[in-house]
Amino acid sequence: MSMFMKVRVGDETQNESVHSTMAESNALDASVPHMRRGPFRPDAWVNARQRNALRLRTFYYRGLDVALTALLTVGWLTYPQAISSIGQLTITQAAPYAIGWLCALWLLISANLYNFAAASRIWHHAILTALMTALGLLAGLILQVITSPSSSSDYLLWAGFMLVALTVLHLIWASVAARGRKNGALTPNIVLVGATQYAELLITQALERRDVNILGIFDDRAERSPASICGVPVLGRASDLLTHRLTPYLDCIALTLSPEAAERVGQLKRQLSTLPNRIAVLLQGDEPDAVEITRALDKLAYTPVHLLNPPANDDRRAFYKRLQDLVLGSLALCALMPFLLMIGIWVRLDSHGPALFRQRRHGFNHEEIVVWKFRTMHHDHADFAGIRQVTADDDRVTRAGRFLRATSLDELPQLLNVVLGHMSLVGPRPHAIGMKTGQVISADIVTEYAHRHRIKPGMTGWAAIKGSRGPMHNASDVRRRVQLDIDYIERQSFWLDLWIMAQTLPVLLGDKVAMR
Repeated sequence: MSMFMKVRVGDETQNESVHSTMAESNALDASVPHMRRGPFRPDAWVNARQRNALRLRTFYYRGLDVALTALLTVGWLTYPQAISSIGQLTITQAAPYAIGWLCALWLLISANLYNFAAASRIWHHAILTALMTALGLLAGLILQVITSPSSSSDYLLWAGFMLVALTVLHLIWASVAARGRKNGALTPNIVLVGATQYAELLITQALERRDVNILGIFDDRAERSPASICGVPVLGRASDLLTHRLTPYLDCIALTLSPEAAERVGQLKRQLSTLPNRIAVLLQGDEPDAVEITRALDKLAYTPVHLLNPPANDDRRAFYKRLQDLVLGSLALCALMPFLLMIGIWVRLDSHGPALFRQRRHGFNHEEIVVWKFRTMHHDHADFAGIRQVTADDDRVTRAGRFLRATSLDELPQLLNVVLGHMSLVGPRPHAIGMKTGQVISADIVTEYAHRHRIKPGMTGWAAIKGSRGPMHNASDVRRRVQLDIDYIERQSFWLDLWIMAQTLPVLLGDKVAMR
C-alpha cells in the first residue's frame, strides 16, 4: 500500500478527529460538522504532525537510492567473487565507478529531484532523473576511458543498470508523492481570513488547480458575510481560529484583505501569532489579475515534500530528530521493558486500579494526544482533565506514586508515545488540556503559550533541566516555563538534544525540592 495513502491513526484522541478511510471520514462527519462542507474536502484528513512525517519520508527515499545503488555497484565490481573481495580491487578499477556513482547522486540532489514539488509531473520528473543520472555517470565514463579503455564496455553496462534503477526508483517515489497530494495527505490545508473579492478569486482558481485545500473562511464581519463563497464555508470570526478544532490540520492561515486594511492586517497578525500555524499575508492589488492570483496560490501551494538545500533547513532538522527518537526510543523501550513490567505490578499491588494512566494533552500544532504514565494517584481521585495540579502532601497520591513522581519514573511509559511519533524524547513537556494555574487556565496567562506547540512535546526538555518542572502554581511559573520552551525551540539541534538527555538523570536525581 502506498506510504502516502490514507493514514490511519491508532490512538483514542482521533475518535473525534479526521481519519483517512471513507468509513472513518463518515464517522467524523457526525461529530465535526464543519469538515463535511465545502468543495475542498480531502479524501484523507491528515493533521500537521502526520503530514510532516509523510513529507520527511523523502529522506528515506534518498537513503534507499544510496543503499541500493551502492549495493549494485559493489556487487558488479566483485561478481562472481564474494562481496568481501571488494578490498582486492585497485584504485584504477574502482575509481570510475565511485566517481560515476557519486556524481549521479550529487546531481540528483543538486537538481532538487528529491523535492517532489506539486507542480512537477511524474514523467517530467523521470526524464530529469534519467538526464541527471546520465550526466553523472558520464564523468565516470571519461575517467574509465582515460585509465582503462578496454574495460569501458563493462562500465557502460553497469551505467545502464544504474540509469534504469534510479529512474525506476524515482518513478516510484514521485508516484507515491503524487498519490499523497491527490488524496489530500500531502496537499496543504489553508484557511482564509477575510471574505473579500480577492478570496473569491483565490478560491475559484484553486478549484481549477486542485493543489491546495481551502478548508474555510473566517471574517470579522460575520453578520454581513455570506454563509459560503464558492462553496467554501464561512466558519466564524478571526478570533474563533484561536480555539477552532480545525487548527491542528492547518498548514497556513492566509490573510486576504484589501490594500487599505494595512492596520487591520497588523492587528490580525498580532492576534493570530499566538497560534503555532504559519501566517501568510496576501494583500490584493487595486484590481487583482490572473497573474497575481496565480502567484498567491503558488506561494500557498508550493510545498515540496521536503527541502534538502536551504541553509536553515527545518525539515532536515526534523528528520534527524525523528530518527533520534525512533532509534533511541525503541532501544530504551526494549531495554527497560522488564523494569516497566515490575513497576506496573507494583502500582497494581499498591492500590486499586490500573497500572497505567491516560490523559489528553496538547501535542504538535495543538493536536490532542493521549499521553501514557504510570498511575500515581488513587484511581477514584484521578484527575483526567489535569485541572488541579499536584501540591505537597497531596492526599490523592499513592505511596508508590510518591516515589515514582519523585524519580520521574512515572513518565517512562511515554516511550511508547515517542516511538509512535506523538512525542519526542526532548521537547516542551505536554500540559493537560485546560490545565489551571490557580483559578486561571494556564494558556490564558501568557500570550505566546501556544508557541510551545510548534514542536512535538518531549519526555524531558530544556525547561526540565533548568528547574522548571512539575506543577506551575502562579503566573510567574507559567511565564518562565513558556520562555524556556521557546528558547529551546529556537535553538533545537541534534547535539543539544543529546546534551539535554545526558543532563536529565543527574538533574532529576539531584532535585529534592521540585514536586513532580
